[in-house]
Parts: sequence; C-alpha cells; structure tokens
Amino acid sequence: MKIIIVGCGKVGYALCQQLNDEGHDITLIDKNVERLQPVVDNLDIQVLTGNGTSFLVQQEAGIENTDLLIAVTNEDEINLITCLIAKKAGNNCRTIARVRNPQYFNEIDYLKAAMGISLSINPEYAAAHEIARLIQVPDAIDIDSFARGRVDLLRLAIPEDSPVDNMKVYEFSKKFNREVLICILEHEHEISIPNGNSVLHAGDTISIIIPRKKIASFCHTFQMSAVREIKDVMIAGGGTTAYYLAEILSKSGIKVKIMEKDRDRSHFLSLALPKTMIINADATVHENLLEEGLPQMDAFVSLTTQDETNIFLSLFANKVAPKCKKITKMSKMAQDDIIEELPIGSIISARNTTTEYILKYVRSQTNAYGSNVAGLYRLMDNQVEALEFHVRENCPVIGIPLLNLKLKPNLLVCCIVRGRQIITPSGRDTIELNDTVIVVTTNKGLQDISDILQG
Repeated sequence: MKIIIVGCGKVGYALCQQLNDEGHDITLIDKNVERLQPVVDNLDIQVLTGNGTSFLVQQEAGIENTDLLIAVTNEDEINLITCLIAKKAGNNCRTIARVRNPQYFNEIDYLKAAMGISLSINPEYAAAHEIARLIQVPDAIDIDSFARGRVDLLRLAIPEDSPVDNMKVYEFSKKFNREVLICILEHEHEISIPNGNSVLHAGDTISIIIPRKKIASFCHTFQMSAVREIKDVMIAGGGTTAYYLAEILSKSGIKVKIMEKDRDRSHFLSLALPKTMIINADATVHENLLEEGLPQMDAFVSLTTQDETNIFLSLFANKVAPKCKKITKMSKMAQDDIIEELPIGSIISARNTTTEYILKYVRSQTNAYGSNVAGLYRLMDNQVEALEFHVRENCPVIGIPLLNLKLKPNLLVCCIVRGRQIITPSGRDTIELNDTVIVVTTNKGLQDISDILQG
C-alpha cells in the first residue's frame, strides 16, 4: 500500500517505523528539515520537505497514486485541511486525521462527512477511556477490549498469597471452567505464549482473555491484592486527557479532583466540569497533594506534560497511599524494564494508542480474503500482538478443528465469538463463517485470519 504521512512528531515517526516494517511504500512530509533528519538516517523511506496543506507538495509526493494519507501534525486545522486536499487531489485516496481539540472532536461526525475523512483519532480521548477502564477494574495493570467490549484482555500480577502460585496453566483452566485463558506469561522478564504445562509463580505477570461479565467473579476467586473499590480519584494536571477522563468518571458517579497550577486553565475546567472539584495548585509540591487528601484517595492519575514529573508523582503516591491505584502517563520516555519495575502502577501512552488504532485500520484495508483486522494491540514493548479478526467467505481456516490446522509457532487462538456465544477454544473447536476470532502471537504483521497458518 502506498501511504503518505504528514507530520514528523513522535506519532509520525512511530508510524513510519512500523508501517515500513510491514512492507508499505511510505512518503513522509514535514516542513521542518531537522525533524526529518532522524528519519533519513534510520529508515529507508522517502521524505519530502514542505507543507502538507499544499496541493503542489502533495502532488510531488504522489497523491494521485496514494492509497492512504495520514495527517498527524500537532495542529488539528492542518490535519483537517491536509485531508481535505488529499481527498480532492487523490484518486480515491483514503484519509486519517488526528483531531485533539474537544470542540472539533464534538463535531467530528459532521467534519468527517463534509471532508470525506475515512478515520479520525483523538489520542487524549482514547487514553482517557483506557484509564477509565483501568479504574473500573482496579486489579488490572492493563486492559484491551475486543468484540465490541464483550471480551477483555487483562494483564495481572500474581500476588504472593494467590491460589494459582505453582499451578500449571491447564490446572488454571480447569479451576475457572475454561472461561478464562492465559495468553501471555511473563516470568523473570521472559515473555512467552504458554502451553498447558507452563507453571505459574507468584510475582509473574499473566495476560488473560475473559468475557467482561466474568471479571468481577474471577478477581474474587483469583484473590488479587486488596485494591478497594474506586470512588475517589485525584488527577495531577488539567490537560485535555484530564478533561475527558473527569467527564467520563463523573458520569459513573466517581468523585474526581483535578490539581492544575495554571489559573486560567483551572477557571476553564471549573466551568466545563461542574461535577469535578478543581484545585488551582501545583501538584509537584507534596504538601499540596497531602493537603488535598492524597493518602485517602482510591486512585491517583498523573497526567502532567512531563514524563519525569509523572513518574515522581506516582512514586510519591505509592509512598503515602500504597493501596491506591496508580496510573502514569508516558509520552516521550521509553518504557524499558527499569521503568516498568518502578511502583508507578499502570502506564498509559497516548502515542501508542494512536499508532495501534491507525495500524488496525491499515491492516484492515490490506487483507486478502476480507477477514478484517477489527482489533489490534501491541503488548510487552511491541513483542506480542493481540488481534481480532472477522471471518468471512473463502477463508481457508473455516470448518477445520484447530488441532488439525498447521498454526504458526508462538501463536494462540484464544477466543471465538459466535453470535452471543463466547468460546474459549479447545483443539476440537472450529472457526466458522462470521465468527470473531482473537489471536495472540509473537509473529508480527498478521493482516488476515489466514495468516495464522504456516506457509
């Protein structure tokens, strides 16, 4: 697929990297020569210095023969105009725009229809929803949703006193009546797709596929650490993500307190969020956090503009409120082993959310049989992918028991959704027409359900 990407920020660079790895023909446009230089040095793609809103620049980039244009600059207006020009100048070129301003986002359906935009993505809104889900399931480190919210992939740490300590994976499946399946196992920094004889240990982290309605009963049986029900949330930083998050949580009856040091921004938030308590104070001053009741909070979310500040705030929250749920936003720093070992709770990256969303769309447009990639999540620092496929006609896996399919190594078919039925598959189960199939694998670049097969 020929793709033009406009905007060479963190998201633009990550998209170039990942789409190039998947074999697409990429052209990157940015008016800043210095931002393009790292791309020239590290990636084998075409770059063009210029303004993405220019018809002539797009023409030079080959818009007439382009399948998809992705506009991810830091300015919504530029992204929207870029997509409008591409739609007019291109030959049936599809377009994706990053739109972050709440005012534009509230009108996005009209803008998409008027400008012919195929897909819009709001990183802050998506991140806020991800945080809200983590607050609804306090024991989860990470949550990804499939099958329109009916099935979740939960990442959980096994506590010291858990009944599953030293249990084998097949015994785990029996204990939970095969309704819960372990898809990924992290043991002493090694990541694997486990088999039935893999052994679970306290301190390991597991990722499980589970029907959403079974989560509460599972957490009770699993005997997770005593995380209390979340009713009070403190947010450090009053940016766009905080705005969306407070709006979502308030509708659920959760009390929210935002600490924002900028007086004008605090005034705006107080008017825009009447159900949220806005504190005009600097969250980096520990006395302010203590005065506003951090030790009594059920959850603390650090959403300032600086990654380092967010880490230190979450570390302080862990010190004064060890039982409270901690969620830390990371925008620029790499999420390496050292960061993940810090007691800062769940890590949220709006950049990763954006790239996953766009990659899912790209793969859905390049499949061979029509079995679209309906969901895509990159896990464990991009070492594992979890994908959701819709099975359509002429698919070579239909009707064959899983044990008879020659599946790629390090790949697990972990859930089949058939109508209202959610199936945790065994070797005797089959994939049928119109099923939704969830796959977890360390193999990269799967674009179609048929790609689960060897050869």
